[in-house]
Amino acid sequence: MALPDVRMPPPAVPSFWTAQSRVRVRTLLLLRWLAIAGQTSAVLFVRYGLDVEFPLAWALAAIGVSVCLNLALIAARRSQELAREWEAAAQLAYDVIQLAFLLALTGGLQNPFVFLFVAPVAVSATILRPAVTAMLATLTFICVGAISVWRLPLPWPADLSFDLPPLYQMGIAAAVLVGLGFTSVYAWRVAAEEERLNIALAAVQAVLAREQTLSALGGLAAAAAHELGTPLATIHLVAKEMARTMPPDDPRAEDLQLLVTQSERCRAILAQLSANREAGDVMIQRAPIKALLEEIAEPHQGLGAEIAIIANGEGPLEVRRMPEIVHSLGGIVENAVGFANTRVEFEARWDAEMIEIVVRDDGPGFAPGVLSRLGEPYLTERDDEGAAGGLGLGFFISKTLLERTGAKLEMRNRRPPNVGAMVKVRWPRAAIEAPTL
Repeated sequence: MALPDVRMPPPAVPSFWTAQSRVRVRTLLLLRWLAIAGQTSAVLFVRYGLDVEFPLAWALAAIGVSVCLNLALIAARRSQELAREWEAAAQLAYDVIQLAFLLALTGGLQNPFVFLFVAPVAVSATILRPAVTAMLATLTFICVGAISVWRLPLPWPADLSFDLPPLYQMGIAAAVLVGLGFTSVYAWRVAAEEERLNIALAAVQAVLAREQTLSALGGLAAAAAHELGTPLATIHLVAKEMARTMPPDDPRAEDLQLLVTQSERCRAILAQLSANREAGDVMIQRAPIKALLEEIAEPHQGLGAEIAIIANGEGPLEVRRMPEIVHSLGGIVENAVGFANTRVEFEARWDAEMIEIVVRDDGPGFAPGVLSRLGEPYLTERDDEGAAGGLGLGFFISKTLLERTGAKLEMRNRRPPNVGAMVKVRWPRAAIEAPTL
């Protein structure tokens, strides 16, 4: 039977407020720290190294605002996430305005470091859509025009006249070099990161495809049983009729009887396949949440640490048995068992609004250097211990698949006096609850 022609509508283009950029918040923070270090060095060198008077306090105040912004973003603990497009645009717009303020304090367009305006626009062109980059470029043009009118004099030694002396020419050369270096390093970093993410995401797709293929095997078995049932029934009927009319002493009677019994056996096998599929449909499509936890934990029982399964919530709860959840939570439990000393707690909690699954172990916990980077591809702790390890994609794959189901993850070490690591996965209840039958 031909499949129906189902045409999917083209995917909607995400809006400016919901679209994600191609860069993590952490990368924007790192680049701003580099800018803060460069700006601080430059203003201090001009004031104290060259002994040139200018509003140093105002310049340091502008740099301090950048420091406060970075610290606030770090406190929000979103450094591992991809920045939304509006967030990235807002941060780059701030960088343009902050640079314009510093240049206005130090000569405006006469300052050789005016060429640094190219840096935020170049970054935007790498990670944001052209329309957003055009808006940022417009803001940059406005800032350039503003500092050409409203500016303080260029800081310059009082005993020298301004006629493009060598010092100024060196400043222009330095500005060009810094701008080129900034854009080159950033372009390389983004290209390398994008390549790594593409490879890792390909691994995610391969894992998900494998899980979906395994889930579909039961359906293929049921389809085969249905299609083979009719011709096998015909064979069985014809064989029985031939055996009934065959004389008992005919040498072919034994073969016909064997054909009848074997066809009956085949029919029993196909009926069993169909029955198993019907029973398995409930497991594949939905499951009580405690049964789902037991299924996920079962392959890891007896491998060292004891796995305690806990389910506490308001009333009974059945969830959709999604391959992404089974595979991802299985990987997290496997890691917990590998690092635990004696016990792993696999707990589900739910209420009318949320469903939460927590995996705790009593092992050494996450190392500080690893905890800040959890969720990145190619990150592994096992290599540090001399174990064989892998590519460091396991947790990245689990995190990516769970986020595709609408989950939010929290990873941290347990609070004293408890020891060990904890991974908390939280969904809105409607995201994974099985529909009412």
